[in-house]
Amino acid sequence: MKPRAYGQYCGFARALEVIGERWALLVVRDLLVGPKRFTDLLRGLPGIPSNVLTARLKELEGAGVAQRRVLPRPSRAVVYELTEYGLELEAVVVELGRWGAKNLGDPRPDETITVDSLITALRSTFHPEASRGFRAGYELRVGEIALHARVDDGRVDVAEGSLPGADLIIEAGPGIRAVMAGELSPTDAVQSGTVHLSGDPTLLGRFAEIFRIEPMPGAG
Repeated sequence: MKPRAYGQYCGFARALEVIGERWALLVVRDLLVGPKRFTDLLRGLPGIPSNVLTARLKELEGAGVAQRRVLPRPSRAVVYELTEYGLELEAVVVELGRWGAKNLGDPRPDETITVDSLITALRSTFHPEASRGFRAGYELRVGEIALHARVDDGRVDVAEGSLPGADLIIEAGPGIRAVMAGELSPTDAVQSGTVHLSGDPTLLGRFAEIFRIEPMPGAG
């Protein structure tokens, strides 16, 4: 499938020709978390037809955004990863995620939550200035998904999996969004059962400040 051309000599138009096709930026989002096998990408993007994923990967490879790599023995599996050029899209994905989170609302009936989408969500909503001089390890569990965030004086590292010795473990459903958006106070979230905590409960308030979803302009 030939990528759409807009007929404009413009960097923005050229960018859309590369990553503007449906699913393309979601493939980039998941590859920003780390290299993936084709089956990993297919599993992490529920609803994408395999032929469409094949086409998007081929287009991203052709544009120098992604590349294939064979893992060393004994795996010998083929993974897709972003090139240096592709990794430059991280800031774009983070800012788009931050912008889109303002209009997120509650999940629609047909929407799923994946570990890569949650990792991107925490990276996108992270506010460095709110974590200056603060260090803590958070583990977030949403259903069967577990991920963690290490906050360290204006920096954050977010990755899949549990965090041994986490200062606070947060077990929550999609309702954690309301806490991050300031629609539900940490105290009310605990009392209502929206979240369940293990560890220092005062750190939930800091979590909501550090991983904050900004309101839409004019809201409220």
